[in-house]
Amino acid sequence: MVNLQITMRIAAGDRTAAAAVYNKYKQRFLQEVPGAASKDLLVREEDVQVAHGFDTVEHAKGYLGSDLFTKEVVGALKPLLQDAPDIRIYETV
Repeated sequence: MVNLQITMRIAAGDRTAAAAVYNKYKQRFLQEVPGAASKDLLVREEDVQVAHGFDTVEHAKGYLGSDLFTKEVVGALKPLLQDAPDIRIYETV
C-alpha cells in the first residue's frame, strides 16, 4: 500500500469549505483515478490533512500530475490555503 499525504494550513473559518471540496471530489477520485484505494479527511487543530491510498507509487505520482488534482482540486482549494501544502508519499511494508 502507498499513502499520499497532503497537509494544508487552512484557517478554522475556512475548514467547512475545505471539507466541501473533499466531499465533492472523493467519489470521482475513487472511481476514476488509476490505483486509487482510499481517501480520508483528517481535521486537526493545527491543519487539515487528506490521506490517499494507492496501489503503487507510480499511481500516486500520476494523480499529482492529473488534471483532476492540478486543475480541479487545487483550483478549488487555492483560495483557502494559507501557504503551500506539504505533500508526501509513503510506502507501507
